[in-house]
Amino acid sequence: MSILIDKNTRLLVQGITGREGMFHTQTMLEYGTVVAAGVTPGKGGQDLVITVRDKTVTVPVFNTVREAAEKTGANATVLFVPARFTPQGVYEAADAGIPLIMTISEHTPVHDMMKCYYTARQRGIRLFGPNSFGIISPGKCKAGFMAHRYYTEGPVGIMSRSATNCYETVMMMTACGIGQSTCIGVGGDMIPGSSFIDLLPDFEADPQTKAIVLIGEIGGSEEELAAGYIKDHVTKPVVALIAGKNAPKGKNMGHAGAIVSADGTGSAENKEQALNAAGVYIAESTNHIVDILKGLALNGNPQVL
Repeated sequence: MSILIDKNTRLLVQGITGREGMFHTQTMLEYGTVVAAGVTPGKGGQDLVITVRDKTVTVPVFNTVREAAEKTGANATVLFVPARFTPQGVYEAADAGIPLIMTISEHTPVHDMMKCYYTARQRGIRLFGPNSFGIISPGKCKAGFMAHRYYTEGPVGIMSRSATNCYETVMMMTACGIGQSTCIGVGGDMIPGSSFIDLLPDFEADPQTKAIVLIGEIGGSEEELAAGYIKDHVTKPVVALIAGKNAPKGKNMGHAGAIVSADGTGSAENKEQALNAAGVYIAESTNHIVDILKGLALNGNPQVL
């Protein structure tokens, strides 16, 4: 199994006729994802014709998300649109009843993202991003822009605020024969649509997932909240990496959400202390994550994940 997306996912691409939308639609189709439709206002009625493994695939384009969802049965959407258009795209998808929304752009205005966050919560919608690389369930479905050739199907679920650290971890896991169940880009902006604590129940309930990797970073309180939930509710082994230990206090480092307050709130040290108290394995690097996974005894066999 997997969480959030699988072979039954019918994906909608908002901004499909743009450069990024078209390029990544092709890579998702090549992976085997069912891209049911695309949306670009003013370009409805067109067909996007894409060659996939010497075969022609036609993806219909609609003016609105509602029309696309009603005519194609799309049940998930990924937004390849600029940050200033992301909020409107989220509202439109929510109004159309799409249950899973993934936003890719970075630097969506914080006030706008607050509204998107509460809109999704009120309607029971799973919202990811902004600044997410998307979601992939290896061997089943890809919705986003990750380099899928590095992913292999397996028992480790990954959720990450950092795309780069996630990619590096996955590459080393795959090289060691350790596959992944589902990998999720939570996003690195200040207000993500979903956080670690939202995903932990899904991974805990997923029979394919035998271990969980949490890749966090300085700033915010997502990791501390996750630690509390892990301590009380998670029975599977969890490995965590917190990036940004050497960042100066009071200064943004990389992602918009990666900032340590002058009093130390949001620091790597605070996060690691909370996670360690919850029984989480603390990794010092992406390579160390893989070393810890290799040492875990899953299914009674310490050599095989």
